[in-house]
Amino acid sequence: MFSNLEQTFRWYGPSDPVTLTAIRQTGATGIVTALHHLPTGEIWSIEEIEKRKDIIQADGLTWSVVESVNIHESIRIADNRREEYAEKYITTLKNLSQAGIKIVCYNFMPVLDWTRTDIDYRLPNGASALRFHSPAWMAFDLYILEREGAYKEFNDQQQQDAKIYLDSLTAEQKKTLTNNVMAGLPGTKDVLTIDEFKGHLEKYRGIDADQLRKNLAWFLQAIIPEAEKLGIKMCIHPDDPPFPIFGLPRVVSTESDLLGVVNACPSTSNGLTFCTGSLGARADNDLPAMIERLGKHIHFLHLRNVKREANGSFYEADHLGGSSDMYAIMKSVICEQKRREENGRDDIAIPMRPDHGHKLLDDFNYNTYPGYSAIGRLKGLAELRGLEMGIKNTLYQ
Repeated sequence: MFSNLEQTFRWYGPSDPVTLTAIRQTGATGIVTALHHLPTGEIWSIEEIEKRKDIIQADGLTWSVVESVNIHESIRIADNRREEYAEKYITTLKNLSQAGIKIVCYNFMPVLDWTRTDIDYRLPNGASALRFHSPAWMAFDLYILEREGAYKEFNDQQQQDAKIYLDSLTAEQKKTLTNNVMAGLPGTKDVLTIDEFKGHLEKYRGIDADQLRKNLAWFLQAIIPEAEKLGIKMCIHPDDPPFPIFGLPRVVSTESDLLGVVNACPSTSNGLTFCTGSLGARADNDLPAMIERLGKHIHFLHLRNVKREANGSFYEADHLGGSSDMYAIMKSVICEQKRREENGRDDIAIPMRPDHGHKLLDDFNYNTYPGYSAIGRLKGLAELRGLEMGIKNTLYQ
């Protein structure tokens, strides 16, 4: 029998209420983390990397994946400092390689790297989940943010639904909605103000999807040859949610987008983070088939499920529930592992983490990063572990 997937857990560093000791008790052996205390775009020194690595190893765990080495906005908008920040990025990769850390997740989402309207959506069993509710998002965009151009993007019915939703909120609920939407800064708990967010949006004026793709291709062509020399596998994370929001383009949302990424700079170092939650929010993404066709490019797996609702809304469901067929997804992953074994590849144990989790039981006593509770993710990991074992035993024994 070939290797199991490497079971990993995301950890937000020494201030994370979910400790490394707790993570080790889940059965995970790998840690997914980043140096979030360093400003985006600045070089990660070998000293800072080794310091974090030593903390992880002291608890008997391995730093398996970096998530994320965030990309400076100068690269996304292609201003006159992008070459400087690309060189800094390469230096960080060199230092990570020196420390033996060889898988780097990143994304190319403008401004916010995830967006939810509700971070405490209560399910019938009392568990708390993350939710993207379209009327709430449109209400924020139209009537709180008051973004120029928003009225052109939503039809009369959507505008009416958004206004009805807005009028149902108290002042405190409007404030909570604003904080939830503005909380998606990469790797932090910081919340933007409306004026700050408008300032970020202004930087993208005139940048459409085609231009953003060109900027992404430039980044890949600058970075990937160096990553290949270092033996580092770069893996881009899909957009979350996987469609344009706030007038910002999204270019990593579909199978065609993912193919565009790997074809922009063909290399074993130019790969994918296959996030079943982000991609699964679109009904037109056939996840098992995408894994079959793109599997050789997958360097990292985020396994979670969402329940799609009307008009683009969704909430985060149980890992084995929701709108995506997790059995079929895992089966496709295992078939890809089998192909790798047959082709003599050495990356059969693809790192996998139970992405996001409900707040359950004692989770409510801790102020964890949204989606990153301990017990909820433990439940997800246990389910995914059992699913993997069951499929492998059925297919290959």
